[in-house]
Amino acid sequence: MLDLKFVRENPDIVKKNIENKFQLDKIPMVDEVIDLDAKNRAAKAEADSLRASRNKLSKEIGQLMAQGKKEEAEAVKAQVAANAARLAELEKIEAELDEKITKIMMTIPNIIDPSVPIGKDDSQNVEIEKFGDPFVPEFEIPYHTDIMKRFDGIDLDAAGKVAGNGFYYLMGDIARLHSSVISYARDFMIDRGFTYCVPPFMIRSNVVTGVMSFAEMDAMMYKIEGEDLYLIGTSEHSMIGKFIDTITAEDQLPKTLTSYSPCFRKEKGAHGIEERGVYRIHQFEKQEMIVVCKPEDSKAWYDKLWQNTVDLFRTLDIPVRTLECCSGDLADLKVKSCDVEAWSPRQKKYFEVGSCSNLGDAQARRLKIRVDGADGKYFAHTLNNTVVAPPRMLIAFLENNLQEDGSVKIPKMLQPYMGGMEVMVPKN
Repeated sequence: MLDLKFVRENPDIVKKNIENKFQLDKIPMVDEVIDLDAKNRAAKAEADSLRASRNKLSKEIGQLMAQGKKEEAEAVKAQVAANAARLAELEKIEAELDEKITKIMMTIPNIIDPSVPIGKDDSQNVEIEKFGDPFVPEFEIPYHTDIMKRFDGIDLDAAGKVAGNGFYYLMGDIARLHSSVISYARDFMIDRGFTYCVPPFMIRSNVVTGVMSFAEMDAMMYKIEGEDLYLIGTSEHSMIGKFIDTITAEDQLPKTLTSYSPCFRKEKGAHGIEERGVYRIHQFEKQEMIVVCKPEDSKAWYDKLWQNTVDLFRTLDIPVRTLECCSGDLADLKVKSCDVEAWSPRQKKYFEVGSCSNLGDAQARRLKIRVDGADGKYFAHTLNNTVVAPPRMLIAFLENNLQEDGSVKIPKMLQPYMGGMEVMVPKN
Protein backbone atom coordinates (compact mmCIF):
# COMPACT_ATOMS: atom_id res chain seq x y z
CA MET A 1 0.00 0.00 0.00
CA LEU A 2 1.31 3.42 -0.94
CA ASP A 3 1.78 6.34 1.41
CA LEU A 4 -1.30 8.56 1.04
CA LYS A 5 0.91 11.65 1.23
CA PHE A 6 2.94 10.32 -1.73
CA VAL A 7 -0.26 9.84 -3.75
CA ARG A 8 -1.46 13.34 -2.85
CA GLU A 9 1.84 14.94 -3.85
CA ASN A 10 2.60 12.73 -6.90
CA PRO A 11 -0.70 11.90 -8.63
CA ASP A 12 0.84 11.84 -12.12
CA ILE A 13 3.49 9.31 -11.06
CA VAL A 14 0.83 7.08 -9.49
CA LYS A 15 -1.39 7.30 -12.58
CA LYS A 16 1.50 6.50 -14.93
CA ASN A 17 2.38 3.51 -12.78
CA ILE A 18 -1.21 2.25 -13.04
CA GLU A 19 -1.07 2.77 -16.80
CA ASN A 20 2.19 0.77 -16.98
CA LYS A 21 0.42 -2.08 -15.18
CA PHE A 22 -2.42 -1.95 -17.72
CA GLN A 23 -5.06 -1.33 -15.06
CA LEU A 24 -6.64 1.71 -16.69
CA ASP A 25 -9.90 1.30 -14.77
CA LYS A 26 -8.00 2.22 -11.58
CA ILE A 27 -6.70 5.59 -12.82
CA PRO A 28 -9.82 7.53 -11.67
CA MET A 29 -9.24 6.14 -8.18
CA VAL A 30 -6.25 8.45 -7.76
CA ASP A 31 -8.31 11.65 -8.06
CA GLU A 32 -11.10 10.06 -6.05
CA VAL A 33 -8.87 9.19 -3.11
CA ILE A 34 -7.21 12.63 -3.20
CA ASP A 35 -10.66 14.26 -3.04
CA LEU A 36 -11.75 11.99 -0.19
CA ASP A 37 -8.51 12.73 1.63
CA ALA A 38 -9.10 16.49 1.32
CA LYS A 39 -12.59 16.10 2.76
CA ASN A 40 -11.27 13.88 5.52
CA ARG A 41 -8.53 16.30 6.50
CA ALA A 42 -11.07 19.15 6.54
CA ALA A 43 -13.38 17.11 8.76
CA LYS A 44 -10.53 16.24 11.10
CA ALA A 45 -9.43 19.90 11.29
CA GLU A 46 -12.96 21.02 12.14
CA ALA A 47 -13.27 18.25 14.72
CA ASP A 48 -9.96 19.24 16.32
CA SER A 49 -11.13 22.85 16.45
CA LEU A 50 -14.37 21.81 18.16
CA ARG A 51 -12.50 19.73 20.71
CA ALA A 52 -10.25 22.70 21.53
CA SER A 53 -13.31 24.93 21.74
CA ARG A 54 -15.06 22.45 24.05
CA ASN A 55 -12.22 22.66 26.55
CA LYS A 56 -12.21 26.44 26.41
CA LEU A 57 -15.99 26.73 26.77
CA SER A 58 -16.08 24.27 29.66
CA LYS A 59 -13.71 26.51 31.60
CA GLU A 60 -15.80 29.54 30.65
CA ILE A 61 -18.96 27.89 32.01
CA GLY A 62 -17.28 27.30 35.33
CA GLN A 63 -16.16 30.91 35.54
CA LEU A 64 -19.63 32.25 34.67
CA MET A 65 -21.32 30.02 37.21
CA ALA A 66 -18.85 31.19 39.85
CA GLN A 67 -19.74 34.78 39.00
CA GLY A 68 -23.45 34.02 39.27
CA LYS A 69 -24.03 34.61 35.56
CA LYS A 70 -26.38 31.66 35.14
CA GLU A 71 -28.10 32.79 31.94
CA GLU A 72 -24.81 33.43 30.19
CA ALA A 73 -23.55 30.08 31.42
CA GLU A 74 -26.63 28.33 30.01
CA ALA A 75 -26.05 30.00 26.63
CA VAL A 76 -22.50 28.68 26.59
CA LYS A 77 -23.78 25.24 27.58
CA ALA A 78 -26.12 25.33 24.61
CA GLN A 79 -23.16 26.14 22.38
CA VAL A 80 -21.23 23.22 23.89
CA ALA A 81 -24.18 20.90 23.21
CA ALA A 82 -24.41 22.11 19.61
CA ASN A 83 -20.68 21.60 19.18
CA ALA A 84 -20.96 18.09 20.66
CA ALA A 85 -23.64 17.17 18.15
CA ARG A 86 -21.51 18.50 15.30
CA LEU A 87 -18.45 16.69 16.66
CA ALA A 88 -20.35 13.40 16.73
CA GLU A 89 -21.42 14.02 13.14
CA LEU A 90 -17.85 14.78 12.10
CA GLU A 91 -16.49 11.67 13.81
CA LYS A 92 -19.00 9.58 11.86
CA ILE A 93 -17.95 11.31 8.64
CA GLU A 94 -14.27 10.70 9.46
CA ALA A 95 -14.89 6.98 10.05
CA GLU A 96 -16.77 6.65 6.74
CA LEU A 97 -14.09 8.55 4.82
CA ASP A 98 -11.27 6.56 6.48
CA GLU A 99 -12.94 3.33 5.37
CA LYS A 100 -13.40 4.53 1.78
CA ILE A 101 -9.84 5.84 1.59
CA THR A 102 -8.37 2.61 2.97
CA LYS A 103 -10.35 0.50 0.51
CA ILE A 104 -9.08 2.53 -2.45
CA MET A 105 -5.50 2.67 -1.14
CA MET A 106 -5.54 -1.11 -0.76
CA THR A 107 -6.46 -1.32 -4.46
CA ILE A 108 -4.01 1.15 -6.00
CA PRO A 109 -0.90 -0.84 -7.04
CA ASN A 110 2.55 -0.31 -5.60
CA ILE A 111 5.10 1.71 -7.58
CA ILE A 112 7.14 -0.73 -9.66
CA ASP A 113 10.93 -0.56 -9.87
CA PRO A 114 12.25 1.39 -12.89
CA SER A 115 14.05 -1.75 -14.09
CA VAL A 116 10.80 -3.70 -14.55
CA PRO A 117 10.02 -4.28 -18.25
CA ILE A 118 6.67 -2.87 -19.38
CA GLY A 119 4.37 -5.56 -20.67
CA LYS A 120 0.72 -6.56 -20.51
CA ASP A 121 0.97 -10.16 -19.29
CA ASP A 122 3.33 -13.08 -18.65
CA SER A 123 3.85 -13.59 -22.38
CA GLN A 124 5.99 -10.44 -22.26
CA ASN A 125 8.22 -11.51 -19.38
CA VAL A 126 11.91 -11.27 -20.20
CA GLU A 127 14.57 -13.96 -19.85
CA ILE A 128 17.49 -12.79 -17.72
CA GLU A 129 19.97 -15.66 -17.56
CA LYS A 130 20.28 -19.43 -18.03
CA PHE A 131 22.16 -21.72 -15.65
CA GLY A 132 23.23 -25.17 -16.79
CA ASP A 133 22.92 -26.75 -20.21
CA PRO A 134 19.40 -27.87 -21.15
CA PHE A 135 19.38 -31.19 -22.96
CA VAL A 136 16.95 -33.58 -24.60
CA PRO A 137 17.89 -37.28 -24.38
CA GLU A 138 17.51 -39.60 -27.35
CA PHE A 139 14.91 -41.71 -25.54
CA GLU A 140 11.33 -40.57 -24.95
CA ILE A 141 10.52 -39.12 -21.56
CA PRO A 142 7.04 -40.06 -20.28
CA TYR A 143 4.59 -37.68 -18.62
CA HIS A 144 5.58 -37.12 -14.99
CA THR A 145 2.70 -39.11 -13.49
CA ASP A 146 3.61 -42.05 -15.76
CA ILE A 147 7.18 -41.92 -14.42
CA MET A 148 5.83 -41.92 -10.86
CA LYS A 149 3.52 -44.87 -11.60
CA ARG A 150 6.52 -46.95 -12.66
CA PHE A 151 7.67 -46.66 -9.03
CA ASP A 152 4.17 -47.28 -7.62
CA GLY A 153 4.65 -43.72 -6.38
CA ILE A 154 1.35 -41.97 -7.04
CA ASP A 155 -2.38 -42.65 -6.78
CA LEU A 156 -4.56 -39.89 -8.21
CA ASP A 157 -7.68 -42.03 -8.48
CA ALA A 158 -7.84 -42.78 -4.75
CA ALA A 159 -7.10 -39.14 -3.95
CA GLY A 160 -9.95 -38.10 -6.22
CA LYS A 161 -12.35 -40.31 -4.30
CA VAL A 162 -11.13 -38.99 -0.95
CA ALA A 163 -10.71 -35.26 -1.70
CA GLY A 164 -11.56 -34.61 -5.36
CA ASN A 165 -9.45 -33.38 -8.26
CA GLY A 166 -6.26 -31.50 -7.47
CA PHE A 167 -5.09 -33.88 -4.74
CA TYR A 168 -2.75 -36.89 -4.73
CA TYR A 169 -1.25 -39.75 -2.78
CA LEU A 170 2.53 -40.01 -3.06
CA MET A 171 4.02 -43.34 -1.97
CA GLY A 172 7.21 -45.32 -1.64
CA ASP A 173 10.38 -43.93 -3.18
CA ILE A 174 8.51 -41.00 -4.77
CA ALA A 175 7.13 -39.95 -1.39
CA ARG A 176 10.58 -40.37 0.13
CA LEU A 177 12.10 -38.29 -2.67
CA HIS A 178 9.50 -35.59 -2.00
CA SER A 179 10.41 -35.42 1.70
CA SER A 180 14.13 -35.62 0.94
CA VAL A 181 14.00 -32.59 -1.35
CA ILE A 182 12.21 -30.59 1.36
CA SER A 183 14.75 -31.66 4.01
CA TYR A 184 17.68 -30.88 1.74
CA ALA A 185 16.23 -27.44 0.92
CA ARG A 186 15.80 -26.75 4.64
CA ASP A 187 19.44 -27.58 5.42
CA PHE A 188 20.64 -25.73 2.30
CA MET A 189 19.03 -22.53 3.57
CA ILE A 190 20.20 -23.04 7.15
CA ASP A 191 23.75 -23.36 5.81
CA ARG A 192 23.24 -19.98 4.13
CA GLY A 193 22.46 -18.33 7.45
CA PHE A 194 18.66 -18.45 7.47
CA THR A 195 16.74 -19.35 10.64
CA TYR A 196 14.47 -22.36 10.21
CA CYS A 197 10.82 -21.92 11.16
CA VAL A 198 7.60 -23.94 11.03
CA PRO A 199 4.81 -21.31 11.00
CA PRO A 200 1.04 -21.46 11.59
CA PHE A 201 -0.78 -22.95 8.61
CA MET A 202 -3.79 -20.68 9.12
CA ILE A 203 -3.91 -16.90 9.39
CA ARG A 204 -6.48 -14.27 10.30
CA SER A 205 -8.10 -11.96 7.78
CA ASN A 206 -6.09 -8.90 8.86
CA VAL A 207 -2.89 -10.78 8.01
CA VAL A 208 -4.32 -11.95 4.67
CA THR A 209 -5.17 -8.39 3.62
CA GLY A 210 -1.80 -7.25 4.92
CA VAL A 211 0.26 -9.55 2.72
CA MET A 212 -1.70 -9.73 -0.55
CA SER A 213 -4.16 -7.93 -2.80
CA PHE A 214 -7.90 -8.52 -2.75
CA ALA A 215 -7.73 -10.11 -6.22
CA GLU A 216 -5.06 -12.60 -5.10
CA MET A 217 -7.01 -13.37 -1.93
CA ASP A 218 -10.17 -14.25 -3.87
CA ALA A 219 -8.28 -16.37 -6.39
CA MET A 220 -6.16 -18.26 -3.89
CA MET A 221 -7.40 -18.51 -0.33
CA TYR A 222 -9.60 -21.13 1.30
CA LYS A 223 -11.61 -19.69 4.20
CA ILE A 224 -12.45 -21.72 7.30
CA GLU A 225 -16.23 -21.56 7.63
CA GLY A 226 -17.43 -19.81 10.77
CA GLU A 227 -13.91 -18.70 11.74
CA ASP A 228 -11.77 -15.65 11.05
CA LEU A 229 -9.14 -17.97 9.61
CA TYR A 230 -7.76 -18.79 6.16
CA LEU A 231 -5.55 -21.69 5.05
CA ILE A 232 -2.23 -20.30 3.86
CA GLY A 233 -1.42 -20.36 0.16
CA THR A 234 2.27 -20.04 1.01
CA SER A 235 4.17 -19.80 4.28
CA GLU A 236 5.36 -16.34 3.27
CA HIS A 237 1.97 -15.08 4.45
CA SER A 238 2.29 -16.29 8.02
CA MET A 239 6.04 -15.61 8.10
CA ILE A 240 5.59 -11.93 7.21
CA GLY A 241 2.61 -11.87 9.55
CA LYS A 242 4.95 -12.86 12.37
CA PHE A 243 6.19 -9.26 12.42
CA ILE A 244 2.76 -7.59 12.50
CA ASP A 245 2.63 -4.41 14.60
CA THR A 246 6.28 -4.68 15.69
CA ILE A 247 9.14 -2.21 16.00
CA THR A 248 12.58 -3.75 15.40
CA ALA A 249 15.84 -2.02 16.27
CA GLU A 250 17.75 -1.17 13.10
CA ASP A 251 20.83 -3.07 14.25
CA GLN A 252 18.71 -6.25 14.54
CA LEU A 253 18.05 -6.32 10.79
CA PRO A 254 17.94 -8.15 8.50
CA LYS A 255 15.61 -10.92 9.64
CA THR A 256 16.25 -13.92 7.40
CA LEU A 257 13.94 -16.91 7.84
CA THR A 258 13.31 -20.11 5.93
CA SER A 259 10.06 -21.95 6.53
CA TYR A 260 8.38 -25.25 5.80
CA SER A 261 4.63 -25.55 5.34
CA PRO A 262 1.85 -27.23 3.44
CA CYS A 263 0.12 -24.78 1.10
CA PHE A 264 -3.50 -24.68 -0.04
CA ARG A 265 -4.76 -22.93 -3.18
CA LYS A 266 -8.05 -22.83 -5.04
CA GLU A 267 -6.36 -22.81 -8.48
CA LYS A 268 -9.56 -21.76 -10.27
CA GLY A 269 -10.09 -22.30 -13.98
CA ALA A 270 -9.30 -24.93 -16.57
CA HIS A 271 -5.69 -25.85 -17.31
CA GLY A 272 -3.89 -27.58 -20.16
CA ILE A 273 -2.47 -31.10 -20.15
CA GLU A 274 0.93 -29.94 -18.95
CA GLU A 275 -0.66 -28.44 -15.84
CA ARG A 276 -2.44 -31.63 -14.80
CA GLY A 277 -1.00 -34.45 -12.73
CA VAL A 278 0.79 -32.76 -9.83
CA TYR A 279 1.74 -29.53 -11.57
CA ARG A 280 -1.23 -27.35 -10.56
CA ILE A 281 -2.89 -28.69 -7.44
CA HIS A 282 -4.87 -27.61 -4.38
CA GLN A 283 -2.37 -28.90 -1.81
CA PHE A 284 1.40 -29.02 -1.87
CA GLU A 285 4.41 -28.49 0.39
CA LYS A 286 7.05 -25.84 0.12
CA GLN A 287 10.26 -24.53 1.58
CA GLU A 288 10.18 -20.72 1.53
CA MET A 289 12.55 -17.88 2.40
CA ILE A 290 11.64 -14.39 3.61
CA VAL A 291 13.65 -11.31 4.49
CA VAL A 292 12.72 -8.22 6.52
CA CYS A 293 15.36 -5.56 5.99
CA LYS A 294 16.22 -1.87 5.70
CA PRO A 295 14.94 -0.21 2.49
CA GLU A 296 18.43 0.45 1.17
CA ASP A 297 19.29 -3.26 1.44
CA SER A 298 16.26 -4.77 -0.32
CA LYS A 299 17.65 -4.68 -3.86
CA ALA A 300 20.76 -6.61 -2.80
CA TRP A 301 18.66 -9.14 -0.89
CA TYR A 302 16.42 -9.62 -3.91
CA ASP A 303 19.40 -10.80 -5.96
CA LYS A 304 20.63 -13.04 -3.15
CA LEU A 305 17.24 -14.71 -2.78
CA TRP A 306 16.71 -15.80 -6.38
CA GLN A 307 20.37 -16.87 -6.58
CA ASN A 308 19.77 -19.23 -3.64
CA THR A 309 17.09 -21.07 -5.61
CA VAL A 310 19.23 -21.23 -8.72
CA ASP A 311 22.16 -22.63 -6.72
CA LEU A 312 20.01 -25.29 -5.07
CA PHE A 313 18.56 -26.53 -8.36
CA ARG A 314 22.01 -26.69 -9.93
CA THR A 315 23.25 -28.94 -7.09
CA LEU A 316 20.49 -31.34 -8.17
CA ASP A 317 21.60 -31.31 -11.82
CA ILE A 318 18.57 -29.36 -13.01
CA PRO A 319 19.13 -26.58 -15.60
CA VAL A 320 17.21 -23.41 -14.77
CA ARG A 321 16.69 -19.88 -16.00
CA THR A 322 15.48 -16.64 -14.44
CA LEU A 323 12.65 -14.70 -16.02
CA GLU A 324 11.94 -11.04 -15.18
CA CYS A 325 8.22 -10.47 -14.63
CA CYS A 326 6.88 -7.57 -16.67
CA SER A 327 4.69 -4.81 -15.22
CA GLY A 328 1.38 -6.41 -16.14
CA ASP A 329 2.36 -9.73 -14.57
CA LEU A 330 3.25 -8.19 -11.20
CA ALA A 331 0.81 -8.54 -8.32
CA ASP A 332 -0.26 -5.14 -6.99
CA LEU A 333 1.97 -5.17 -3.91
CA LYS A 334 5.15 -6.12 -5.75
CA VAL A 335 7.93 -3.72 -6.69
CA LYS A 336 9.89 -6.28 -8.68
CA SER A 337 9.65 -10.04 -9.25
CA CYS A 338 11.31 -12.83 -11.18
CA ASP A 339 10.43 -16.46 -11.75
CA VAL A 340 12.89 -19.32 -11.56
CA GLU A 341 12.04 -21.84 -14.26
CA ALA A 342 13.35 -25.38 -14.57
CA TRP A 343 14.14 -27.15 -17.82
CA SER A 344 11.70 -29.82 -18.97
CA PRO A 345 13.41 -32.16 -21.44
CA ARG A 346 10.03 -33.77 -22.16
CA GLN A 347 8.39 -30.47 -23.14
CA LYS A 348 11.65 -29.03 -24.51
CA LYS A 349 11.04 -25.79 -22.64
CA TYR A 350 11.28 -24.22 -19.18
CA PHE A 351 8.44 -24.09 -16.65
CA GLU A 352 7.97 -22.17 -13.42
CA VAL A 353 9.16 -23.75 -10.16
CA GLY A 354 9.53 -20.68 -7.96
CA SER A 355 9.06 -16.95 -7.69
CA CYS A 356 11.12 -14.22 -5.99
CA SER A 357 9.55 -10.90 -5.02
CA ASN A 358 10.54 -7.56 -3.53
CA LEU A 359 7.47 -5.86 -2.04
CA GLY A 360 9.17 -2.69 -0.84
CA ASP A 361 7.32 -1.34 2.19
CA ALA A 362 3.83 -2.33 0.94
CA GLN A 363 3.30 -5.25 3.32
CA ALA A 364 5.11 -3.45 6.13
CA ARG A 365 2.86 -0.40 5.77
CA ARG A 366 -0.28 -2.55 5.91
CA LEU A 367 0.94 -4.66 8.85
CA LYS A 368 2.77 -1.85 10.68
CA ILE A 369 6.18 -3.56 10.52
CA ARG A 370 8.47 -0.74 11.61
CA VAL A 371 12.15 -0.15 12.22
CA ASP A 372 13.60 2.03 14.97
CA GLY A 373 16.48 3.87 13.33
CA ALA A 374 18.85 6.64 14.32
CA ASP A 375 16.61 9.24 12.66
CA GLY A 376 13.32 7.81 13.87
CA LYS A 377 10.91 5.03 12.95
CA TYR A 378 10.25 3.89 9.38
CA PHE A 379 8.69 0.97 7.53
CA ALA A 380 10.82 -2.09 6.74
CA HIS A 381 11.06 -3.73 3.32
CA THR A 382 9.92 -7.35 2.89
CA LEU A 383 10.96 -9.96 0.34
CA ASN A 384 10.13 -13.60 -0.31
CA ASN A 385 11.26 -16.42 -2.54
CA THR A 386 10.52 -20.08 -3.13
CA VAL A 387 13.33 -22.45 -2.23
CA VAL A 388 11.56 -25.53 -3.58
CA ALA A 389 7.92 -26.49 -3.98
CA PRO A 390 7.46 -30.20 -4.53
CA PRO A 391 5.69 -31.99 -6.01
CA ARG A 392 6.02 -29.54 -8.94
CA MET A 393 9.76 -29.52 -8.42
CA LEU A 394 9.68 -33.34 -8.64
CA ILE A 395 8.56 -33.04 -12.26
CA ALA A 396 11.80 -31.25 -13.12
CA PHE A 397 13.84 -33.61 -10.96
CA LEU A 398 12.42 -36.81 -12.47
CA GLU A 399 12.66 -35.62 -16.07
CA ASN A 400 16.23 -34.35 -15.74
CA ASN A 401 17.51 -37.40 -13.84
CA LEU A 402 15.60 -40.12 -15.72
CA GLN A 403 17.77 -42.80 -17.36
CA GLU A 404 16.98 -44.75 -20.51
CA ASP A 405 16.31 -47.94 -18.52
CA GLY A 406 13.62 -46.14 -16.50
CA SER A 407 15.71 -45.65 -13.38
CA VAL A 408 16.27 -42.23 -11.81
CA LYS A 409 19.71 -41.20 -10.63
CA ILE A 410 20.01 -39.47 -7.26
CA PRO A 411 22.46 -36.53 -7.25
CA LYS A 412 25.23 -36.77 -4.67
CA MET A 413 23.89 -33.92 -2.53
CA LEU A 414 20.54 -35.68 -2.10
CA GLN A 415 21.82 -39.20 -1.43
CA PRO A 416 22.20 -38.80 2.36
CA TYR A 417 18.52 -37.85 2.56
CA MET A 418 17.60 -40.98 0.55
CA GLY A 419 19.44 -43.39 2.86
CA GLY A 420 22.50 -43.50 0.62
CA MET A 421 20.46 -44.50 -2.44
CA GLU A 422 22.26 -43.62 -5.68
CA VAL A 423 19.61 -44.82 -8.13
CA MET A 424 15.84 -45.27 -7.85
CA VAL A 425 14.83 -48.47 -9.63
CA PRO A 426 11.30 -48.71 -11.06
CA LYS A 427 8.98 -51.50 -9.91
CA ASN A 428 7.00 -51.61 -13.16
